[in-house]
Amino acid sequence: AVAGAAVAGAAVAGAAVAGAVLPAGVPVIVGGRSSGARVACRTAADTGATGVLALAFPTHPPGRPERSRVPELSTGVPTLVINGDRDPFGLPPPVPGVELVVRPGDRHDLRVDPKGVADTVVTWLRGRGWLPSVVTTLPPVSSAPPRR
Repeated sequence: AVAGAAVAGAAVAGAAVAGAVLPAGVPVIVGGRSSGARVACRTAADTGATGVLALAFPTHPPGRPERSRVPELSTGVPTLVINGDRDPFGLPPPVPGVELVVRPGDRHDLRVDPKGVADTVVTWLRGRGWLPSVVTTLPPVSSAPPRR
């Protein structure tokens, strides 16, 4: 719990710095993957985030659906969750204000189609006017083997 509080504190401090150096009106999107997605959701209000990007949100520990983390998805700001349909951490149910995109054949690492995940994020950001139109394509994503 102490480490989690330190990470959350660092997230809030980082967003405060971003808010101090970004021009007015620039959206602040907080995000992360797995436990980082949980931190982004829990700190969205404190950071003044405009939106949340949650990749592979761990809905519950593997095999423990009774330990739901779904309440953390109620961020109060538009939230995009991208999970694989084979994620052992589960898929969240519908939550108001949360757009859930389920990647077929993907697990918790979201490695089946990284470009597809990136394209989904770009489409979501553009749909809210949060991504400049000058960004037209994404560079190729490395499909390096998993780290051990």
